[in-house]
Amino acid sequence: MVLILLGICAILSAATLTEQVGTGAPGGAAVANDVLRQLPTGVRLAIFGGEGHEDGLFVQEAERVLKTGSATIVVHVQGTPRDARLTLKKLEKEGIKVDAIVATARSSHWAVLEDIGKKYPGFGQVPVLTPRPYIWPNFLKADNLRNIANQIAIIAILAIGMTLVVTTGGIDLSVGSVIALSSVMAALLIRDYAGAREASMSAMVLCAATAIAACGVVGLGNGLAVTLLRVPPFIVTLGTMLAASGAAGLLCNEQTISELPASATWLGRGADLLSIPNAVVLMLVLYVIAHVVMGRTTLGRYTYAVGGNFEAARLSGVPVTRILLLVYALCGALAGLGGIVMTSLFQGAMPTYGDKYEMYVVAAVVVGGTSIAGGEGKVMGTLIGAFIIAVIQNGMNLMGVQSRMQLVVLGAVIVGAVALDRVKRAR
Repeated sequence: MVLILLGICAILSAATLTEQVGTGAPGGAAVANDVLRQLPTGVRLAIFGGEGHEDGLFVQEAERVLKTGSATIVVHVQGTPRDARLTLKKLEKEGIKVDAIVATARSSHWAVLEDIGKKYPGFGQVPVLTPRPYIWPNFLKADNLRNIANQIAIIAILAIGMTLVVTTGGIDLSVGSVIALSSVMAALLIRDYAGAREASMSAMVLCAATAIAACGVVGLGNGLAVTLLRVPPFIVTLGTMLAASGAAGLLCNEQTISELPASATWLGRGADLLSIPNAVVLMLVLYVIAHVVMGRTTLGRYTYAVGGNFEAARLSGVPVTRILLLVYALCGALAGLGGIVMTSLFQGAMPTYGDKYEMYVVAAVVVGGTSIAGGEGKVMGTLIGAFIIAVIQNGMNLMGVQSRMQLVVLGAVIVGAVALDRVKRAR
């Protein structure tokens, strides 16, 4: 599985090789070092960057490196072409000379910085220096890898609960809709009862915990229908999927809920530990716990036993009803947690959150090696399967594959994984 994942990453890296231009702090440092190598000590420079966070980092880092190398920074500007024009006019009027202009790749194409000698004769032929282009895969860019990590966190968290359910021989199709239900419930509680944009962190945690608990109750309802009413899991969770989706829309009147404080993004966008997104840290912690539970505890052994042979497990004294109730309740609660992460990521809630997520979660579970017939599977395999699904989807996005074709590929992956499982069990 790991080799397959690495192979897919290698293929996507080769397929997305393209010319890149340095941006942000790395781009600023690169062009500054080039200037220090090419131009004499004490060179007088002007630094120009556009609006936005990345350009701000570029200007700051370029100025820092150039000052360290004994260059003189006459002026630095971060703004619009109009700001650059006013600055150049002022420098020309005051007779202040610059030996070169350092600019971001985007701002270097401003009309005001092209043919400066003709527009501002006082400067002469001042060169405009930008970061040198280089070849690098779009797939391996830091922003893209961060995007994959954020995407995989929610799917992987849901996949833990789905792994438990599938291991018992069941399935839960409601996890995508439960994401929306959890998100809307938590956002409504924060907006209406916790102070909206002024809500404290403790109040938001309480609202999130309430939503997660409610989703756990939804999962428990699935378990009761499966165990006491003997309704097939597919039918039960299909009904729950429709009901949860409808309930989410009714609760918010099909409207987006965005009255959340800026601190609500801590879980979805924050990165406190070694710049790893907090959602990814949460995901890894949950997988370690799930791995220990499934491999080292009685609950894990009972879960495998129920899925391997229901009747034999019952006759052996395994409390199959309680195990199934617990597994479905955990699946619902983890789907609720996924909804909280998504709310934090987007700083708001919508009744359409989680659309088609049940497909990606099931795909991650079966690709990860969990048998759809039950009794066999590993949570760490599910984690790798989730990464494979996310990487494939991300690669198709980078290569411009249309969304309908992506669904075709995802469907083929699910069918192929199940077919391989059947072949393996037949042998």
